[in-house]
Amino acid sequence: MAKEKTAQGNMFFRELFQVGLYKRSQGRIARQVTFAALAIAVALAAYRLHVAAINWQFAFLGEYNEQVLRYALPLVLAFVGVWIAYRVVNIPSFADFLIAVEAEMNKVSWPTRTELIRSSIVVIVLLFFLAGVLFAYDVFWRQFLSVLQIVQGG
Repeated sequence: MAKEKTAQGNMFFRELFQVGLYKRSQGRIARQVTFAALAIAVALAAYRLHVAAINWQFAFLGEYNEQVLRYALPLVLAFVGVWIAYRVVNIPSFADFLIAVEAEMNKVSWPTRTELIRSSIVVIVLLFFLAGVLFAYDVFWRQFLSVLQIVQGG
């Protein structure tokens, strides 16, 4: 068991330093969308790090080095994160999963535009109806509990 985990960990780190693509023509859309989502998450994290770094005090570095650190650290971490995201979608086990996901997505019969519009209208109307029911429950219980003087105001 421990040897298997070590082997999987070593495979992950070996995979990070490769450039090739695993089964490059299969599961392209699922891989591209997954990579884009991971890259956006990394970019947002790097941006948040940059914004947070504005308030950090690095007096011992000097003003110039402080500015370099505020921009360089998030930028380097963004590049490393994007590279890891690129490599993660090419790890054989994960890539095979994404290939299978795309194959299943191709098997699904998607609704027509009119079906989609009708279904969306039903869902939206039902949501407003349920919101109204919850509002009515809230009004009822507030009035009931204020009559019993459990809750002040009504």
